[in-house]
Amino acid sequence: MAVNYELRYACHPQDFKGYDTTRIRKEFLIENMFQEGNINLVYSLIDRYIVGGAKPKGNEKLFLETIDPLKADYFLERRELGVVNVGKKGIVNVDGEAIELDYKEALYVGKEVKEVSFVGADALFYINSAPAHKAFPTKKISLAGADVVQLGSLKSSNDRQINKLIVNSLVETCQLQMGMTELKEGSVWNTMPAHVHNRRMEAYFYFEVPSDQGICHFLGETDETRHMWMKNNEAVLSPSWSIHSAAGTSNYIFIWGMAGENLDYGDMDICEVKDLK
Repeated sequence: MAVNYELRYACHPQDFKGYDTTRIRKEFLIENMFQEGNINLVYSLIDRYIVGGAKPKGNEKLFLETIDPLKADYFLERRELGVVNVGKKGIVNVDGEAIELDYKEALYVGKEVKEVSFVGADALFYINSAPAHKAFPTKKISLAGADVVQLGSLKSSNDRQINKLIVNSLVETCQLQMGMTELKEGSVWNTMPAHVHNRRMEAYFYFEVPSDQGICHFLGETDETRHMWMKNNEAVLSPSWSIHSAAGTSNYIFIWGMAGENLDYGDMDICEVKDLK
């Protein structure tokens, strides 16, 4: 068992304009998160956000150990954690309490929890973490308990259901928020019209993408956009100045996670389609 991590630096939008495809993928794409018996993390200096995945082996416990950049005695000494299970049923142990997570269920774990471990041979635990200033209680959120919003239409190819999971209307957090958007059959666009929000950054994780299909994720400033092709079970980091939108060659599901200045889900600066370049 290992907890592997990669450190990534923040990026200025002027520098981003000169990136080629290889550089864009190197800086923002997160691949190969789920490797059996390991926890793989990316520690981004964009709001010091952590994105990763845990895939337990057999019935062994996979422990979320601290990593060197945190300079902490344990992982959640100064952080909070969000977990969504995107595989089969598994268990998250939180300071000795075993919490069962089924497919698409979420768990919030607050600051100062000393021991977190994952169990479940067929479970896939998607992880987001952000710095925290206060300890809030651990809470499980099922799909039945989500704050659900229906948006878009089949006519505009973006008929979708937004499941708000770790949001301030349901869970007390310092700054972490997570949710899951499901595109309905025949719809492919997410977050269109696009938006930015200088108050916080985001990370998107795409799953339930068929093996022969793909996601074209759009990033960059409104008048200077770029695209990046992604596959199933891959994530992308999105700085506060960048749009975060995508279209797939089929419908799909994605998990959004964010952290920053506030907890207002509706805090968005809309980028009109006519203004995109």
